[in-house]
Amino acid sequence: MPVAAIISKPNKPEVKEVLSGVVAWLKQHGFEAVLDPVSAEYCAGGRSASREELHTLRPEFAIVLGGDGTLLAAARALAHSQVPLLAVNLGSLGFLAEVSLSELYTHLESITKRCCIFDERSMLHCRLIRDSSVVQEQEALNDVVIKATAARLADFELSINGQRVTDYKADALIVSTPTGSTAYSLAAGGPILAPSVKALVVTPVSPHALTHRPLVVEESSKIAITVQVGHEEGFLTVDGQVSIPIESEDRVECELSRYRVKLLREKDGQKFFEVLRSKLHWGER
Repeated sequence: MPVAAIISKPNKPEVKEVLSGVVAWLKQHGFEAVLDPVSAEYCAGGRSASREELHTLRPEFAIVLGGDGTLLAAARALAHSQVPLLAVNLGSLGFLAEVSLSELYTHLESITKRCCIFDERSMLHCRLIRDSSVVQEQEALNDVVIKATAARLADFELSINGQRVTDYKADALIVSTPTGSTAYSLAAGGPILAPSVKALVVTPVSPHALTHRPLVVEESSKIAITVQVGHEEGFLTVDGQVSIPIESEDRVECELSRYRVKLLREKDGQKFFEVLRSKLHWGER
């Protein structure tokens, strides 16, 4: 029997009712539902596996019930196995999780009829290097952020493809994918990139010098940032969800990941600019 994975947002009571209907629908259409631990709390008695183990069951697709944050976590857990994701928005914004509850079963029907298309999104691969040794490696769908504690500025030395670019003094430095350009980078004054654009964005947060502006580079670029955070430690955050302590002289290297996230869409699904207009209320007074 083919498997469909389900990943849910925690502390979202309405998920329980939605989940029971989805599990029943999958069973009626010949799929075995496998739940992540959060989903298992809402729907007792079903088969469950950790998010890190879901890929070993070879699901044909995964249903993500929540919002953009839940999708980001699911992407990092499943992107390396190329499992397509159907992101259902139970949150308030939903740039990525743009399928509404009212559209859920229409999309599921499209999946079973092989009428869906894949909207592929690039990811970042980052390495934290300390004393010439790799301390951590992570994948990010949205962004990688390097910052000091909230009370002080940090110094960042930026190099691209081995060439020094500039030194920043700022609250933080963001490296984002086109998908992540509508997240923290946008709030910090960065540009909006269409998901298909083959580029990466480097955006300083509250830079000390007014001449420092966001920088768009080719997606093939090798970005390296050496950080000075003083006597206090700073943090490297991945998609706003994984936080790793960093120290002065640490080096963060970012490049295009070899993995891509596959988002399931109906063939007549929403387009990128339609989503922007509806979420950002472009043109409204």
